[in-house]
Amino acid sequence: MKLQFACLAMTMVLASSFANAAAPKPAAKAGASEASTGPAVAKVNNVAIPTAFAELLMNDQIAQGAPNNEDLRKATRDELIRRELLAQEAKKSGLDRRADVVARIELARQGILLGAYVNEWSKSHPVTEDKIRAEYDRRVGLMSGTEYHISQIQTDKIEDAQAVITKLQNGAKFADLAKDVSVDAGSKENGGEMGWFTPQVLPKTIGDAITKLEKGKFTTVPVQSQYGYHVILVQDTRQATPPKYEDQKENLRQALAQQALVQYTDELIKKAKIE
Repeated sequence: MKLQFACLAMTMVLASSFANAAAPKPAAKAGASEASTGPAVAKVNNVAIPTAFAELLMNDQIAQGAPNNEDLRKATRDELIRRELLAQEAKKSGLDRRADVVARIELARQGILLGAYVNEWSKSHPVTEDKIRAEYDRRVGLMSGTEYHISQIQTDKIEDAQAVITKLQNGAKFADLAKDVSVDAGSKENGGEMGWFTPQVLPKTIGDAITKLEKGKFTTVPVQSQYGYHVILVQDTRQATPPKYEDQKENLRQALAQQALVQYTDELIKKAKIE
């Protein structure tokens, strides 16, 4: 059974720990306390590999959809043996004493510790249903009215945007020009295609510009924003239809939880003595 094991220090960093606050499925029938105090998974050159290591790796794989069976247990044991052998060779070569390696180990330890803390903090500060509903209503309010299907050609200089407008007025195709001259990497390869937007979620100058355009028309004066100069094409319009609450609920919960964590961290920074 071939499995891809991610480094524990990476799988338990802050972001993933926060997003996966729910406890993992048990890796074996025995309780965690029983397994942790049981015999070592293996001994490699007289070095015992704790059962707890196997539990952590198995829980990680089970959380990703791997079946909890004998194949997984064997693959986990084999992986831990390989890791221990390589770790022993690394120590023999003195890598565990090299300054940059020691620093990385400490950063990994810190990441695991703060990831565990964030998990506990998020459990004690859950996002309420009322807050999720209020955020949903706020976002729906921004979507009210008309949605615009837009494409854009973005330039760094106003002269370049003016040249684009002249070419469009002379019959050039919008998509071709976008691929040739647009500096916006996100839309350039798609011929300037941006998707559907309500004016309220766009930079104000762009939002104001599209509301004045008829379907199939483009701006005849460059639109300036903090990103540069834009030539905007309105491909189509439709009445904005908000997504269903249940479809957005989990994404909103995560966004609000992250927002609460940032606010908490900001409070800690204000109270801390930082020199």
